[in-house]
Amino acid sequence: MLMGLAITWLLVVILVLGMAWQLGNSMVKATNMAHLRYESTLVADEVTEQIEARIDALSRLDSQVEDDETRDAMRATLKRNEALMAWFEGVIVANKEGQVIADWPNVAGREGLDTSHLEYFQMLRGAQRPYVSEPFVGRASGMPMVLISVPRTDDRGAFNGFVGGIVSLDSGGLFDRLSRVRLGEEGYVGVATASGKILYHPNRDLIMTDVPDRDFNPWLNLALDGWEGEAIGSLLNGQEGFQSYGQVWPANWVVGLYLPSEQALAPLNDFLQRLWWLGLALTLLMLPVLWLILRRMLSPLKHLAKQIGQVGRGERARVELGTRMQELQHVAGTFNRVEDERQVLMTNLQEREAFLDSVLNATPQGMFVANFDGDITYMNPALLDMLDIQPNTPMNAWLRQIHADDLSGATDMWQHSLKSGSDFVRQLRFIRNDKETLWLDIHARVVMLSQGGHSLGLVGVVKDITERREQEAIQRWEAEHDPLTGLLNRRGFERRLDDAFAEFQKTSTPSALLLFDLDHFKPINDEGGHALGDEMLRRIAQVVAWEVRRSDHVARQGGDEFGVLLPSCTLSQARKIAESLCQSVGEISVVHEGKEYSVTLSIGVTTFHEDDGSTDDAVARADAGSYAAKDKGRNGVVINLHDETDTDAVHLFE
Repeated sequence: MLMGLAITWLLVVILVLGMAWQLGNSMVKATNMAHLRYESTLVADEVTEQIEARIDALSRLDSQVEDDETRDAMRATLKRNEALMAWFEGVIVANKEGQVIADWPNVAGREGLDTSHLEYFQMLRGAQRPYVSEPFVGRASGMPMVLISVPRTDDRGAFNGFVGGIVSLDSGGLFDRLSRVRLGEEGYVGVATASGKILYHPNRDLIMTDVPDRDFNPWLNLALDGWEGEAIGSLLNGQEGFQSYGQVWPANWVVGLYLPSEQALAPLNDFLQRLWWLGLALTLLMLPVLWLILRRMLSPLKHLAKQIGQVGRGERARVELGTRMQELQHVAGTFNRVEDERQVLMTNLQEREAFLDSVLNATPQGMFVANFDGDITYMNPALLDMLDIQPNTPMNAWLRQIHADDLSGATDMWQHSLKSGSDFVRQLRFIRNDKETLWLDIHARVVMLSQGGHSLGLVGVVKDITERREQEAIQRWEAEHDPLTGLLNRRGFERRLDDAFAEFQKTSTPSALLLFDLDHFKPINDEGGHALGDEMLRRIAQVVAWEVRRSDHVARQGGDEFGVLLPSCTLSQARKIAESLCQSVGEISVVHEGKEYSVTLSIGVTTFHEDDGSTDDAVARADAGSYAAKDKGRNGVVINLHDETDTDAVHLFE
């Protein structure tokens, strides 16, 4: 209880601190947003004034340059305005074709330079208003620069070239105001062009690089499109921070002020941390006082707990208290009544458990009990004897004796029954210690409480159905196999034909079909009797089964009619197998009363086709091929494919 009071106090402190943090966070955000808005406006106005002052200076210079002046005269005019070098790295004059005709200071290669293909010349000629170029790196200085240009016009107002001033982004005075802006230790100011090129940043390595993409900071991309305002978003270093944007319209630049949220909230966090330690200290000081008060109040309750423990250990029969507290007297009376009822129930439970143990031990049927977690806690002697395991064998040990193909499915079904309360019904294989494999039929039912509907576990019955499964397997084999040759009968062959045709329709897997009967077989039956004919059929069945692949299906469909299904087999492979069968069967003979008998094969070969409606279409083609082989002289192979007017016959003659 003492700990509960202390925890309650701490929760109150945490709640108060949380509310204070929420309120302080809102105030800090509002204050910093207002400050950033004010600073971004000042910085944008300062940079705008710097740009406009330079544009005005270039306009005045333009008025001093005459159109008909020689290059030397223009250069002299530029030199007289050498005071402009405080703002510019150099000034140039270009004609209407974009060729630089004068510059100061004179730089080798600059006069005569063609600028007609550059973006700022095209903008000046098209818009005929002052323009600030995209940043570039100076060839001589290697410093980032921009060109501020003013268009020149003739008497008729037509474009007649431009006057330009080259401004260094490092030393041109444009960003002097930015270096004086104070935004704490980690806050900073940045300037970028509307096209997304960084012009100013405290990290010099970022100048002339592209701003992050739209997904990284959508607010910056809005500002590049002309938006002004404040927001919270990601900074270049990945931190979250406050942001404010202003526009330098004459240069088409964007000014951004950035303040990391962590820095802005640091004073608030420090204050709340001090409050937290103060609350924790008060809690520790209160604990001894609370402990003394609670100890005195809970003394009778401790005495009650001691007597309850003695009742549980059988050291006393009832609880007897000497306190005057009506609540504890009521608790003691209720406990004594519940204990009396518990003793009666325990006696009944022990009688029921003894009866249940006797029933489970005496029943010849395998039975088990599992708890709510799915662990089998009891197996009766009949089940232990059936599985050939000892009573103390761990469950994880004999679970490994369940056949690997059945274990996963049985485990999933077991867990489903525990969760859903449905019956567990499963047939699986169990490998005993003597390596005998048993087929077990398991039926378990969840035991539910009549009140509340809670599950207590499962009770299951296990039957040994090995003999029944073996009998069913024999019956299935006999239903699909010829008793004389052991090959598939017509029923089994048709089922495998249907399976192969379904696979062909789904995946276009090629399969070939061979149908044949025996040439010259009737004399063997007529002269040697059916016993000799049966012997010949058995030998032929052995040879055919030997010649085909392990994955192929051979059937005796009745009398001397045979069929071979070649799954996943091309036509060329099927032809080779058919020729091999003709060769091998032709070498078989039986002897009766000194006379030797042999047979040949007339084989019809076909494959499934996409226009086949069923296996009957393929069977009809193969059968027609077999008859065609007989008509062509027997002992041969005829390929009969879909929609072929001429069959492809291969004859094998001895």
